[in-house]
Amino acid sequence: MKIKFSKSLGIFFLTSLIALSANSQNQQHTDSIDLFLKDKMEKLHIPGLQIAVVQHGKIVKRKSYGVANIENSVNVTDQSMFSINSCTKAFVGVAVMQLQEEGKLNINDPISKYLKDLPVAWKDLTIKQLFANLSGLPNIIDERENLLADTENGSWEKVKTLPMEFKTGDHFSYNQTGYVIIGKIINKLSGMHFTKFIEDRQFKVAGMKQTRFGDSNDIIPHSAGAYTTQDVVNGRWVTSNEIRSSYAKFPEFFRTCTGIIATSGEIAQWIIALQNQELLRQKSSLDVLWQPALRNNGRVGGFNKLVNGYAVGWPTVTREEHPALGPIGGMRSAFFVYPKDDLSIVVLTNLQGANPEWFIDEIAGYYIPEMKESNGFGLSPSVKKIRKELITQNQRNLLKIVENLKMNNAGFALSENELNDFGYRLLGENKPNEALKIFKLNTDLYPKSENTYDSYAETLAGLGNKKEAIKNYKKAFELNPKNTNAQEQAKKLASL
Repeated sequence: MKIKFSKSLGIFFLTSLIALSANSQNQQHTDSIDLFLKDKMEKLHIPGLQIAVVQHGKIVKRKSYGVANIENSVNVTDQSMFSINSCTKAFVGVAVMQLQEEGKLNINDPISKYLKDLPVAWKDLTIKQLFANLSGLPNIIDERENLLADTENGSWEKVKTLPMEFKTGDHFSYNQTGYVIIGKIINKLSGMHFTKFIEDRQFKVAGMKQTRFGDSNDIIPHSAGAYTTQDVVNGRWVTSNEIRSSYAKFPEFFRTCTGIIATSGEIAQWIIALQNQELLRQKSSLDVLWQPALRNNGRVGGFNKLVNGYAVGWPTVTREEHPALGPIGGMRSAFFVYPKDDLSIVVLTNLQGANPEWFIDEIAGYYIPEMKESNGFGLSPSVKKIRKELITQNQRNLLKIVENLKMNNAGFALSENELNDFGYRLLGENKPNEALKIFKLNTDLYPKSENTYDSYAETLAGLGNKKEAIKNYKKAFELNPKNTNAQEQAKKLASL
């Protein structure tokens, strides 16, 4: 099924969200988080979403929004089941740590200690390196996420013939082969298939009565469906202008990589059980589970600037302020655990392309105000100083302020990209005049960058200053003749 983004579709989503504003059995009133999520759902075209918040060991919010099935207008409820995709890997990490507590393995052991049918180049790889995606193994799936062959044995034999992609530990490269290997190790050491081991040792213990493994081939009671706006073009994921049904097939041997289907409430129960030492008996096991691995250069490696590290099946948000563990899955589901804040937030959606990891921190800000973007969370120390000047003095001559800060603060530095990002954050907060000052400052600090003039011109145009906007668009094009958009925008403004 394909649906073009349109005014009528937007009205459909908005009507559904309004109608379902009290879709939760546990919390009927509308609060600021509800309003925030409804806005995100409308902007990102998310059909259905569930949230659960754990604070101080208790579920303090659980709510459902939108539609589970667009075709039949089926509402999302608290029983709706969402695929968590690669968040499954966090459960696999717990499973391996359970085996380590029993003395059956050690994550720093080479995998050849447990499996014999391995290429020579693989034998010294450790379980931890596989978990952290630092192995350099060839991938058992292609760029479109299809297995290399039609069968488990065919895919396994094919991947073993491929060369290593890089020296182990040099790079972070998301890799599913390592998790297939980990599944084989769990099977061997536990005496049962890893899916049953996880079901018995985690689902049952945490009281996860609905949670199960499955894919689009299975009949899932209360299924929230699956939709996508994503496609692969030239080896890269891109967002299309239509929403369509998504079909996913996860063979049983591949389900260490992806395959769990759950509700946000049951994921929250699992997090509580994990932190209460019901799944892992030793506190030190949780420390090991959540410790990000380091590359050969001594730094963490991860997906992006937010989810920037990887531990034992758990992606990490490694930072000084409010660090988090951040399992993410299928560009549609995520949950962040903030161990220092005793807070966890689970967001599950039925849209590949929703990427909730990018707005979970903002939800956390409703419980920890300093984490809200509008309070400067996520900005570098230097940008925070500039933000303070904007708030307290609203100074016009920011360049002079920057010069003074440089003289009086060792290590003060402003990069072009972080200033540009801050400017657009201010625009998102509906503060165009403050954003304009930041973009102007960027042109002063980086006068040879076409992008600084482009952003400044865009903001000028938005504020109605056509003459200055044209001037700066022309400057951007002059610095980079490949920036045809700047040239076109200048011509468009001149014709008005």
